Amino acid sequence: MEIGIIGAGFIGGTLARKLVAVGHHVRIANSRGPETLTEFDSDDSIRPTWAVDAVTGVDVAIASVPVKAVGAFPEDVTAALASVPVVIDTGNYYPVRDGNIDELDQGMADSAWVAARLGRPVYKVFNNISAPSLKDKATDDAARRLGLTVAGPDGDSKQRVMALVEEIGFDPVDAGTLEDSWRLQPGTPTYCQDMSAEQFRTGLAATVQTDVESYHAARDSMTAEQFAAANDHMRQVMA
Repeated sequence: MEIGIIGAGFIGGTLARKLVAVGHHVRIANSRGPETLTEFDSDDSIRPTWAVDAVTGVDVAIASVPVKAVGAFPEDVTAALASVPVVIDTGNYYPVRDGNIDELDQGMADSAWVAARLGRPVYKVFNNISAPSLKDKATDDAARRLGLTVAGPDGDSKQRVMALVEEIGFDPVDAGTLEDSWRLQPGTPTYCQDMSAEQFRTGLAATVQTDVESYHAARDSMTAEQFAAANDHMRQVMA
């Protein structure tokens, strides 16, 4: 397939390499321009480009950016995404990074907010795994595979997304609709835990609405300094 990625960070960049490794063609964009994406110079199957070109005429588009950035997408990017068959959102809402967004603070699921901003359905995938695990823990051995959650509308598109997850070496876990995807967000018990598919299903079932305030408190406990330090550490790990 032809796959477009907006966002070349820890998750977006790792996905680009994973997807070309299983035979797909990837276009990738960041906020600074294609000439800055020199880390992909050695792979002819990954083409750095501008955001609108990355998602125009592709089979699958992946938005791998901070939640606040989705609200700032240029009109031409949003228009191009409207005609893409499948759009994936890998993002997570962190007020310490994104600023406070009223709807999300009041309990709207992160990716439901993204879908509303884009004016189209999306699938929440690749948000609930750390970048090092995404990079290093894929396997062809079905008995050893980590689970990887997929939330969004049922149907052929969801099956296509789950097949893509399996292609790159993980066991897809149907996590329900976008409205259910609050169970996959930062602060919840299964968030970025390396679990089997069955462990994920058990954990998601035990993630309950009555504990949402405690999940949000766990998410919001990280200070700006701690968030920056965690990102610096991730850069070292992923180098």
